[in-house]
Amino acid sequence: MDNRKNDNLIFGIRAIIETIDSGEDIEKLFIQKNLKGDLIKELQDALRNTDIPQVRVPIERLNKFTRKNHQGVVGFRSPVKYLDLPEVITSTFEKGNDPFVFVLDRITDVRNFGAIARSAECMGATTLVIPTKNAAQVNGDALKTSAGALAKISICRQQNITESVRFLKNAGCTVVGCTEKGTKSIADQSLQGPVAIVMGSEEDGISPEILKICDELVHIPMSGKITSLNVSAAAAICAYEVQRQRG
Repeated sequence: MDNRKNDNLIFGIRAIIETIDSGEDIEKLFIQKNLKGDLIKELQDALRNTDIPQVRVPIERLNKFTRKNHQGVVGFRSPVKYLDLPEVITSTFEKGNDPFVFVLDRITDVRNFGAIARSAECMGATTLVIPTKNAAQVNGDALKTSAGALAKISICRQQNITESVRFLKNAGCTVVGCTEKGTKSIADQSLQGPVAIVMGSEEDGISPEILKICDELVHIPMSGKITSLNVSAAAAICAYEVQRQRG
């Protein structure tokens, strides 16, 4: 991949340190395995208090991004601005609105992520919460699938998604896990007032530690022969149910 074909590409240790120092959001960093030297130590110091996802890769992977002198480090600027979750929730309450949050637990498919963002924004959701690791990359495909919704909804990237769920509970949100393990239909669950809906991984659903701290576990009733929904379709149904109940 030539860097001229991707405006979000950054390469070179000094350029990436300057990007971090400027406060600009970085979607992901690819760092050459076993890279050593004073400059890489300076980069590690700059990264210490950030939540930027980092992946150690062989140099051949970096050379696919650019053939220029990348010094063993390549990154991608995020096309969206990540926001602070407590600030977003506080601001929503201060505006007289009830938070309507989607917590995406390890959803890694870019198109699923974009589709969820689109449905969520259309139905009035205020916030998406995603983990730093094991999350879909916010890239051009995600933006396209979201039809621009990712530029309109607040996105909070969190290092510890379980602690984020606990924060939402303490902030007054009812945390509702959408899962096949739920005994209550989503239509029977009150979704008025502050609410956070948890959607789980495409592979194995909501993680056990998050299931334990949800206030309610609900399912989407189905009458067809296929007994499961794509996560983006399930999220759209949940988003509509919140919007319907809120009138």
